[in-house]
Amino acid sequence: MAAATYTPSLLHKLNPPPLHPTTNPHPTTATTIAAVTRRSSLIILTAPASASALFLFTKPATAFDLRMTVPDQTVEEAESGIRPHAQRLVGVKDLLMAESWKEAQKVLRKSSSLLKQDMYTMIQAKPAEERAGLRKLYSELFNGVMKLDYAARDEDRIRVWECYDRVVSSLHHILSIL
Repeated sequence: MAAATYTPSLLHKLNPPPLHPTTNPHPTTATTIAAVTRRSSLIILTAPASASALFLFTKPATAFDLRMTVPDQTVEEAESGIRPHAQRLVGVKDLLMAESWKEAQKVLRKSSSLLKQDMYTMIQAKPAEERAGLRKLYSELFNGVMKLDYAARDEDRIRVWECYDRVVSSLHHILSIL
């Protein structure tokens, strides 16, 4: 007797049986609707909790909060800090002479950022007619500091000393006015 072999009918070849819904690459409409419904119900259930968490610790605004534009520093604090920060900025000369470029950049950035805050506070405390000239000097000084930083990064000795001299000159000029 010959063994019987199974041959699928023409109908099975044209319409294969559906795959399991989780592995079906083309889900049916019912499967898609069920997934959307599940997602929607999760969003609806968690939205109020998320919204309350966002507004849990907020207080109503009673005035403008200008801390971004007005420094948290008093003029007296700025006056007491401006000389040491300026001396640290000038003191970067020793590191530049030793050609410790990376260390010079670190000290330069730290001291200039603190000096910048102090000077900004002091300039804001001046009368309006004096501020324009002081802002120009302030801009020249810190643009020079930035150029000095770039020159130190590039290890360009000639440009470092040109920029350093300009920074020191600008610093003395603005400090004499402040």
